[in-house]
Parts: sequence; structure tokens; C-alpha cells
Amino acid sequence: MTTPILAIPNFSEPFIIETDAFGFGTGAMLSQGNHPIAYFLKKLSMRMQKQSMYMREFYAIMKVLTKFRHYLLGHKFIIKID
Repeated sequence: MTTPILAIPNFSEPFIIETDAFGFGTGAMLSQGNHPIAYFLKKLSMRMQKQSMYMREFYAIMKVLTKFRHYLLGHKFIIKID
């Protein structure tokens, strides 16, 4: 097994955020091109697990924007959801 290598961010290039909400949690990856910079995973509360998929996806976006705000403030970024 190889260890994943995280890239150092280039603040002159746009960031890409990919989010996914699933039954019991949310996940996200911050990257530039094909190079991951950071990952995020959060377990959902029982109350949030009962919400619609749209609400869980929106919640994932809100959480990841908060988590990665130090990378994103003042820089261009793209959000991709499934």
C-alpha cells in the first residue's frame, strides 16, 4: 500500500472542492487539478441523517467551506457535487 501524497496549494490557481453526502456522513476533497490538498470527513447526526439528500449535500458544502476557508478566502474555487 502506498501513502497518498498531498500537494502544496498554489494560490494563483483555482481550487476544486468535491463533496459527497451519504447515508451516515459527508466527505470532501480539496484539490487543484488532479492533486489532492486536503480531505474532510464528518459523521452526520441522527437528525441530519433523516434529512433529504439535497439537505445533506447542502450541509456538506457548508461544512467544507467552513473547514477549508483559510485556503478559499480571496481565491477562486469550483464546487463539484454528485
